[in-house]
Amino acid sequence: MQLRYQFRIEPTAEQRVALAQAFGCARVVFNDCLRLRQQAYAGGSILSDTELQKQAVTEAKRTPQRAWLTDVSSVVLVQACQDAHRSHRNWLDSISGRRKGRTMGAPRFRSRKDNRQSIRLTRNGFRIRANRKLYLAKIGEVAVRWSRRLPNDPSSVTIVRDAAGRFFASFVVEVSPVVLPAADSEVGIDLGLTTFAVLSDGTTITSPKFLRRAERKLRRAHQSLSRKQKGSRNRAAQRLRVARAHAAVADARRDWAHKQSTKIIRENQAVFIEDLPVHGLARSRMAKSVHDAGWGMFIRMLVEKAARYGRVLGRVDRFYPSSQICSSCGALDGPKPLSIRIWQCASCGTVHDRDLNAAKNIHAAGRAEWLNACGESVSLSA
Repeated sequence: MQLRYQFRIEPTAEQRVALAQAFGCARVVFNDCLRLRQQAYAGGSILSDTELQKQAVTEAKRTPQRAWLTDVSSVVLVQACQDAHRSHRNWLDSISGRRKGRTMGAPRFRSRKDNRQSIRLTRNGFRIRANRKLYLAKIGEVAVRWSRRLPNDPSSVTIVRDAAGRFFASFVVEVSPVVLPAADSEVGIDLGLTTFAVLSDGTTITSPKFLRRAERKLRRAHQSLSRKQKGSRNRAAQRLRVARAHAAVADARRDWAHKQSTKIIRENQAVFIEDLPVHGLARSRMAKSVHDAGWGMFIRMLVEKAARYGRVLGRVDRFYPSSQICSSCGALDGPKPLSIRIWQCASCGTVHDRDLNAAKNIHAAGRAEWLNACGESVSLSA
């Protein structure tokens, strides 16, 4: 399996200029590929990937309008063409149904004002030197903040500049799955907003609410930005301050999600979660809290780490009434408003905490589906 290892890099002032030029050239080649494909389609013809790369890179370098493409590594330009090919194929596969998941939109043109700029280089465009510096073709040796060693030689590296002006090197490395020793426990997880997660074993994970805690600081930063004159250097400097404040919130949320997901995967042999419609909830009146909770990122981490460490991860259908079923006797007690956090079963009289009861039901339903997949004669309780 392939994993990404991301490290902060510290280019010099000259290297930052060279990287900015590489970002711009890659962006122009990507846009030229999209434009040439659109023109060919409008004319009733189809361009192959090879012909498209020939026109957007090889022939473009010979024209006065694109002669400056020779100033950057050809690997960067070729990979920009590959990105354009892949985005177009993914779009066609999505609308035809060959690609799973939500329907993708048509590829859009890249802008110099995009918050994220990136280039990708394959093995013939970069090297990790003996002095632990990263050599990039036509850019030079860049200092890297190594936080850990790479398990294998990387097959490619993506250089990224984010909205806060930080530079990162993201390596793609082929690794073998590491199967952890078998654990005795299984757990079901009920995600929420007030409490981030309640586990079926009674464990409660409090929601850190990183955005809510930083809201006052962010509001002041945005107010200061709105007072700066457009196009001024003060506005550019304040924009960076706003981006860094948002980056600090995102980094803290990502780090916290990594730690919580790793702990859950290491301690449990099987993990069962509800298949929440995160994209739909993120467009509701709870959008701000849903985004702040980071459910989608947390679930994605659980899925990836379960596959990497040999754990079982099951999903329970989103329409399964986990909050309406008594986890003691299995009686269906009907829907309840969100304001009701504790309720008593009318059949057996057991008093339930709403979230803990839902987590227990998710565990039972997920385990039933898991055993069914293994050939056992077990079905959902409701």
